[in-house]
Amino acid sequence: MLKTNNVYFFDSVEFEEIIHYYIDSGKNSLAKKAIKLGLRQHPNSILLKLLQAELMIFDGEYDVASSLLRELQAIEPTNEEIYVQQASILSKKDNHQGAINSLKIALVYTDDEADILSMIGMEFLYLDNFEEARVSFAKCLEVDFEDYSSLYNVIYCFDMQNKHEEAIEYINNYLNKDPYSEVAWHQLGRQYFIVENYSEALRAFDYAVLIDEYFVGAYLEKAKTLEQLKEYKEAIENYKITIDLDDPTSFVFLRIGECYENLNKTSLAIQYYKKAVHEDPLLDKGWLAITQLIIAKGDYNKALFYINKAIEIDDKNSLYWRKYAEINLKLNFFEETVKAFENCIFLEDFDIAIWVGLGDVLCYLGDFEDALKNLLKAKKYFNDFCEVDYRLSCIYYMYKNYNKGEEYLRNGLSIDFEYHIVIKDLFPEIFKLKEVTDIINEFKNTSL
Repeated sequence: MLKTNNVYFFDSVEFEEIIHYYIDSGKNSLAKKAIKLGLRQHPNSILLKLLQAELMIFDGEYDVASSLLRELQAIEPTNEEIYVQQASILSKKDNHQGAINSLKIALVYTDDEADILSMIGMEFLYLDNFEEARVSFAKCLEVDFEDYSSLYNVIYCFDMQNKHEEAIEYINNYLNKDPYSEVAWHQLGRQYFIVENYSEALRAFDYAVLIDEYFVGAYLEKAKTLEQLKEYKEAIENYKITIDLDDPTSFVFLRIGECYENLNKTSLAIQYYKKAVHEDPLLDKGWLAITQLIIAKGDYNKALFYINKAIEIDDKNSLYWRKYAEINLKLNFFEETVKAFENCIFLEDFDIAIWVGLGDVLCYLGDFEDALKNLLKAKKYFNDFCEVDYRLSCIYYMYKNYNKGEEYLRNGLSIDFEYHIVIKDLFPEIFKLKEVTDIINEFKNTSL
């Protein structure tokens, strides 16, 4: 008809099937043409007008669609589809309570209660009303016991409310009715895992894979549980099963690598970490894992290569800059070490070790002015930490500011007398000063 402009008669149901075909295929322009032709032949068809309204909603023509739906409601007030579409418009306008009210009217007239209840549940989720959402999804399961989508949503609501014990009770009741539901056993295992009852979690995942030996998700969760139980060899076996059943993922390779690392099999751990980053080159955690094992081997040049890979992916991660500083310090690349510590501070990682490390490296480079500035900043965050006071004292003594030097030295000694040995390690010349030794001896005699 479209190609030849010839007019053939189709029943309204046939037009409906054609329109649904085009909508499902994503060919909305052809669906609109089919609606136009259909309404010419069947101008009073409610079904075709509802499809017309659906396409209007899809195109964002909410006001026109609402007007059409009100007309249809006046003609056929018991048609649940009218209320469903009105709810769709209200939901898209963020009027979720209005959508719920409309869907409740649809619920009165529908033969498919589960579908409407599921929609109501989703609207409650938009409102973050997890209690009401859970009730709606639970009602779906009462209508259709094998509606696993609703089961997942019920558990999701429990999760969002941190009601894990209640979730466990709910799933156990579900399993009393259907003990062969691998999905329910899997969800039960997840809940036990969250509450750290790993033995019960393992039992649940065992049932899930016994019922369905191809259940990849259950094998993954079982492996994670075995890790928590420190059964690393068994965990590796289960992770490898997922590789046999499905395409390998970087996550699985990473977990296997960590298991081998826990078994002190470093070469195998590195092998699997490399597989992880080969599968996903943007997996910064994989590059970090390799870096840490290479550091343990003392190969700092190679470690520097790997940590640079992690930083290229995420240069806002303070942990990576810490590792970068550690490696460069071992390689005596002090300028790069300073850059790393400064990036940590820029990223608001205000650990005392970073401030002190930066101060020490700057002093080693002879940049005492910058060291002083940074240690004074550190003092604002760490007022009662002798690590900062002793270093400030030494720098002030270097600048011949004996008053400030004495002030910070006394602060440091009053906080932790024993730690004053750091002066001898970092500033041996300052440690020999009579002014310094006199104050230290004064505190020593006082403590005796």
